[in-house]
Parts: sequence; C-alpha cells; structure tokens
Amino acid sequence: MIRVLVADDQALVRGGFRVLVDSAPDLEVVGEAGDGTEAVALARKQRPDVILMDIRMPHLDGLEATRVICGAEETGDVRVLILTTFDLDEYVYAALRAGASGFLLKDTPPNDLLAGIRVVAAGDALLAPSVTRQLISEFVRRPDSDRPAPTTLDVLTAREREVLTLVARGWSNAEIAERLYLSPATAKTHVGRLLTKLQARDRTQLVVIAYETGLVTPSGP
Repeated sequence: MIRVLVADDQALVRGGFRVLVDSAPDLEVVGEAGDGTEAVALARKQRPDVILMDIRMPHLDGLEATRVICGAEETGDVRVLILTTFDLDEYVYAALRAGASGFLLKDTPPNDLLAGIRVVAAGDALLAPSVTRQLISEFVRRPDSDRPAPTTLDVLTAREREVLTLVARGWSNAEIAERLYLSPATAKTHVGRLLTKLQARDRTQLVVIAYETGLVTPSGP
C-alpha cells in the first residue's frame, strides 16, 4: 500500500484529493496538512511514501517544506510530488532543486494523478520531457551561485555521461538500453552509479544536474 500525505491550504482541495486517492485500492491517505509546517511535522510522524505538496501555503510554503523534508535524514526517503496551477512556475524549479521528485498540474486528470503517485513512489521522476525542457530553460539561465560547476561531472565515465544525457531527455531505462545497445540491467546499473557519484536522490535530481552543469541545454545538447 502506498501511503500518501496531502498538503494544501484549501480544505476542499485536500478533501477532493483524499477521496480520489482513497478510491484507489493500492493507495491511502495517511494525513492532511494545511501548511508547510504541518506537512513537515506529519512527514516526520507518518513517514508517508509520497506527499502531494502545494507550493503556496501560509506559515511555511511548499518550497521550504520540501527542502526541509528532503534534506532531513529521518524523512529522506519521502517523495514529494509538487502540485501547481501553472506549468512554468518559478517555484516549481526551485522545488525540484530542493529535492522534489516531480510535479503535476492541479487540473491533471484523476487517473493521471494516481499514476503519477505510483511513479514517484517507485523512485522514478515525474517530468514530461517537453515541460522539463521549458521549465529548466526558463530558469537555468538565471545567475545562481549554488549551481554545480561543469567539473562536477568529471567523476563520470564517457558512458555515464551518455546515460545522464538520455536521463535528462526523459528516457526510461529500457529506452536508454535500446539506444546504447545495453541490457536493461546494465542501463539500470549506470543510472544507479550516476545517483551515487552525483549524490542525487532520484532521477529528477539527475535531470537538474545535467541542465545546470551544461551537459544538456534546452535546445540540445
């Protein structure tokens, strides 16, 4: 059973998500939070598999809550799925950098939302390649002293760079294996090594690193 926490400052929205999530046989809502502070507290208490996190909430917004939850050892395994009204929301990109595993629009069809929860719970990224390219191209150009330097990738082999490039394009392990003439198991191993070497918590973080270091650009590589 996948355990879900819903964090949104609107009670009607939380209630709607609860009904939807609880309607799935493999999902259950284990708590509701009306702001980021409650979300952090419930994440520590309930240890959900996935948090549906709104960005704009009082007291502590979803961005800061995501940073706290993803950065703490006790809640490091909790996956955060950002829910937003706009697909090009600057806070979404900041949330991805903070450790969120993906994002969905609030008007996403119900079945797609449930599928998204399952994808994130499995440890995969939930980022449509087209939206990812738009999102990162919009904000990666902004000056940021915290952005990793291109030398961050010096620890990678040539093959690992190839794999990272394809991950950033949104390719699955199976697609990467086919493109590079590898077995699916070998492709998965390469992705695992990328996560370890780059100290990334999931594929979403690999995507961000690939763009921020310049390995992949919105129009290329």
